[in-house]
Amino acid sequence: MPRAGLTTEKVVLAGADLADEIGFAGLTASELARRLGVRTASLYSHVDGTDDLRKRVALLALAELADRGSDAVAGRSGHEALVALGDTYRGYAAEHPGRYDATRLRLDAQTAAASAGPRHAQLARAVLRGYRLSADDETHAVRLLGTVFHGFTTLELSGGFAHSTPDSQASWARILDGLHHLLDHWSTP
Repeated sequence: MPRAGLTTEKVVLAGADLADEIGFAGLTASELARRLGVRTASLYSHVDGTDDLRKRVALLALAELADRGSDAVAGRSGHEALVALGDTYRGYAAEHPGRYDATRLRLDAQTAAASAGPRHAQLARAVLRGYRLSADDETHAVRLLGTVFHGFTTLELSGGFAHSTPDSQASWARILDGLHHLLDHWSTP
């Protein structure tokens, strides 16, 4: 029987908050139960253990990030849309590092297809429409955007840019400008 006051939504949100605090890798059902002041068994009315909790946090994070990306890109195109989407990923990661890590959890094909994951690819494709790429080149460019956004963000979160100048914001702006130039002058070999 579910514990009074706990719902699946509250458990998943608490799990996401805990992941932001201690890191997604440290998120377990038993650690969450300790934080909520309940027995681990009490969570099993809401999640089927640590793997299910982690999957649900990943799905929540994918949806949150897709919603933010949609809002940021709406009405923009070209360089402005590219910067808006990149800044959304980077900002979300800084604000919610555990959730951001969760977005990279490998999901089974059925769960991934039903998640907000495909919306991320649609957002990238919406940004890329302004660059008039062929279908194949658009796919390559979606992968390039993911590599740049996630690569930079992951290195920045891990402190990879903390001990050098100029600061990472200056590098980020230059990288997005360079990415825009590349996309604007993309040619198929």
